[in-house]
Amino acid sequence: MKTCLHTLATLVLTLATMLCAVPTHAEDGYDLWLRYHLLAPEQAKLYRDHATEIIIGSATPTQIVTRDELQRGLHGLLGNTLPLSDTVTHDGAIIVGTSASSPLIAKLQLDTQSIGNEGYVIRSVVLDGHTATAIVGRSDIGALYGAFHFLRLLQTGQPIDHLDLHESPRITLRVLDHWDYLNGQVERGYAGTSIWDWWKLPDWRAPRYTDYARANASIGINGTVLNDVVSGATILTPVYLEKVAALADVFRPYGIRVYLSVRFSAPIEIGGLKTADPLDPQVQAWWRAKADEIYKLIPDFGGFLVKADSEGQPGPKDYHRTHADGANMFADVLAPHGGVVMWRTFVYSQASADDRAKQAYEEFKPLDGQFHANVLLQTKNGPIDFQPREPFHPLFGAMPKTPLMMEFEITKEYLGFATHLVYLGPLYEEVLSSDTMVRGKGSTVAKVIDGSLEGHTLSGMAGDANIGTDRNWCGSDFNQANWYVFGRLAWNPTLSSRTIAEEWVRMTFTNNEAFVKPVVDMMMGSREAAVDYMTPLGLLHLMGPGHHYGPAPWDASESEADWRPVYYHRADHLGIGFDRTSNGSNAVAQYAPPIAAQFNDVKQTPERFLLYFHHVPWDYRMRSGQTLWYELVAHYTRGVDDVKQMQETWRHLDGYIDEERYQQVAAFLAIQEKEAQWWRDACIAYFQSISGLPLPPGYAPPQRSLKYYESLSFPYVPGFSSW
Repeated sequence: MKTCLHTLATLVLTLATMLCAVPTHAEDGYDLWLRYHLLAPEQAKLYRDHATEIIIGSATPTQIVTRDELQRGLHGLLGNTLPLSDTVTHDGAIIVGTSASSPLIAKLQLDTQSIGNEGYVIRSVVLDGHTATAIVGRSDIGALYGAFHFLRLLQTGQPIDHLDLHESPRITLRVLDHWDYLNGQVERGYAGTSIWDWWKLPDWRAPRYTDYARANASIGINGTVLNDVVSGATILTPVYLEKVAALADVFRPYGIRVYLSVRFSAPIEIGGLKTADPLDPQVQAWWRAKADEIYKLIPDFGGFLVKADSEGQPGPKDYHRTHADGANMFADVLAPHGGVVMWRTFVYSQASADDRAKQAYEEFKPLDGQFHANVLLQTKNGPIDFQPREPFHPLFGAMPKTPLMMEFEITKEYLGFATHLVYLGPLYEEVLSSDTMVRGKGSTVAKVIDGSLEGHTLSGMAGDANIGTDRNWCGSDFNQANWYVFGRLAWNPTLSSRTIAEEWVRMTFTNNEAFVKPVVDMMMGSREAAVDYMTPLGLLHLMGPGHHYGPAPWDASESEADWRPVYYHRADHLGIGFDRTSNGSNAVAQYAPPIAAQFNDVKQTPERFLLYFHHVPWDYRMRSGQTLWYELVAHYTRGVDDVKQMQETWRHLDGYIDEERYQQVAAFLAIQEKEAQWWRDACIAYFQSISGLPLPPGYAPPQRSLKYYESLSFPYVPGFSSW
């Protein structure tokens, strides 16, 4: 009898384990990395001993959402609902709050002086004879961030019995930039329309807004720019400011401030003035009154994002003023309210014949030290435009008296839109770890943007969002990882993108090691695969004009030279690449001398940037001993092969996750293989027509003729707008 009972118990336990390990229902990706699905029985039982009751201090809005998140998370992960209490009555209590809001936390006398206003401590403690976990911040927001960290430990199967964690953000402003228009369109958006339903706001505050805030707070994002940088001035009118205020009310408990992208010419467009000159007293008075109006509605409004004098946008140069004149005008009207100006450095003159890569540096470097204290210069990671690979922007480290904030693109405008699996963590990490050498070795871009290199207290990182009304938010499940890794690196730009990928896989899919390792490996190689099948060896900007979908290295149709792919690769019968050395455009001189010397020498330049800095003969011998032409074909081919390997990896993972998400990823990988082959074949066909060289032995010719690839047209590409 005892043996039978033992056998029955074993079968029940095995069945329960299987039910927890293998999904029993479809998922649509809406829950993101906050799925909170039931853990395996033995893991859940272990955690239950350390999670028996929740003790929250006072009932502020942030403490209420912290309590709700913990209850939601612990119920989902452990299968039981934790009671709320005012005192510690059992071992395993979870105490959350601040010393000011909780006498129990004050009694612990934990040192929180070094963690800042948004930091937190998570520590295993003994209180009134009972073991407990204390999650403590200097502010309610810090405690909320700590609660999310605690839940992340459970989601990823980490031990929680001897905790002693101290965390604080390295960067002050961690912001999503939405490229959303008031009509619902999303510029370079591949996940549906805008999540902001301006027509129904302010009266209808969709639950999705709260879930958006939860997701952002879980990774430490503390700001959101609601509208596109090139949208008009309508959002500054009273009826729309009320709508903005409604969103701010939803986000506030989660520590998220709202910002607006503002049109420089708004005083003319909606203010009735005849000028937008930043030094005109009437213009200054108009903006001052507008700022007062905004802050009356939204006391914690974050400030303005400004795109000026770029791509046809109005700006201070229209009035023979400098970028500093324009930024400082906004800074002065925001400063009394504690607001900031994020002034974009993505500027270039379409009339200039100089190298596009040099223009932002040349416009802003002379202005170092002229910007007011609440101005950050928002600078893209590279000097061109979010390409699959670029060297770091030379402005990083070149303006020691001015805070520069990083701008990364999360939406994959140049990296396969929604369907290509391209994890951007390695791209972000590559840029952040790049050494500017401006203060000697170790002067990384991360140290520039977190303020530590030059002692700036104001710092920031912006990510151009990939979020839309698609049920899975981002157009595909793996695109969610790019939102996630952006937030984690904005919190700490020295984190490992591999570690972050593993966190995300465990939280989004499963903790099963047989699934986690191959998927993380696949993610970590995916960006390099995309570089290979799109723009290897320092090539860039080879995509179709305007819509940026697919290859068009032959294109010279755009009205402006630096919008044409042929401008960037400069292929001729002698060779390929853009000469940015001292014998060419001399863009290398914008970097610190040790970096400039490296990039100026074709032998020292890393081959991943070779054709960005040098025009190289087709028969140039690469470090492999093969010719440039051979390596170019090999890289294009390897990119396609890597996508095929990703497909094969995924094919062996059927059954580990729900069928709905598994099948969508499989379908998207098939699209990626087809389009990677298209990129490979079209580019090889074109460059072969220029070089006149035969294909290296063993490499297949393009599947179609160059004329066929040149004939393709895509008038309805998603996410494209002509402004």
